[in-house]
Amino acid sequence: MARIFQAMTLLALAMAVVQPLPGAERPAIDAVVLVSADAEWAATKGLFPGVRPERSPFGEYWLEDLSLPDGTSHRVVVFQGGWGKVAAAASAQFVIDRWRPAVVINLGTCGGFQGVVERGDVILATRTVIYDIVERMGNAQEAVDAYVTTLDLGWLAGPDPRGVRRMTLVSADQDVDPAALLALRSRYGAAAADWESGAIAYTARKNGTRVLILRGVTDIVGPRGGEAYGDIGLFRRNTQKVMKRLFAGLPSWLARVR
Repeated sequence: MARIFQAMTLLALAMAVVQPLPGAERPAIDAVVLVSADAEWAATKGLFPGVRPERSPFGEYWLEDLSLPDGTSHRVVVFQGGWGKVAAAASAQFVIDRWRPAVVINLGTCGGFQGVVERGDVILATRTVIYDIVERMGNAQEAVDAYVTTLDLGWLAGPDPRGVRRMTLVSADQDVDPAALLALRSRYGAAAADWESGAIAYTARKNGTRVLILRGVTDIVGPRGGEAYGDIGLFRRNTQKVMKRLFAGLPSWLARVR
């Protein structure tokens, strides 16, 4: 019996030496591209026909080798993070913990503010504000300020492409109330709104991870309402255009990471 136990122990030790440690077989990841809303993800999958996604707790993902303008190749994870602040923060933490990427890149859409941006503009977030925090026991502005994130983009080399505007994005688990538009513009200097960028930027900052947030304007919101309010088809059509443009420019953005 002792000899059998000894043989089994030696076999187990041999297998431990031969087999790689968990995660050791994973290829190095240069970036994780985090995509949030369902319409954004559907548009993204349409850009990669034939891909066979894997599953995560948040949805689908796959590895993609992207050719950069200088002829090199970067391996990225294209990851479905889910919509809203909860899924955005949780999925951002998940991809940072799993892959330790050099940069997290959030590609998506936003509603632009009338008189500030135009439909089709691409916003590079320099600051994010989560504005739907309601504090009635103390200082309400302190509660909002606690989640304001200023993005350090000093590591991004070279000039931005034409049509890209560096501006503040505000986030909430709601579409923009037209009645609140002027206050969002004057109080935060916001150009557009979405549901996830504030949570992603905050989570990345807490981890000391570089983050790049690029959001294309699919529709305009004004004091009298929004173009896509009651017309989700408009949002979906423009989302396809936005995601196509953002992914087309992704190799050039990756080439600027220094």
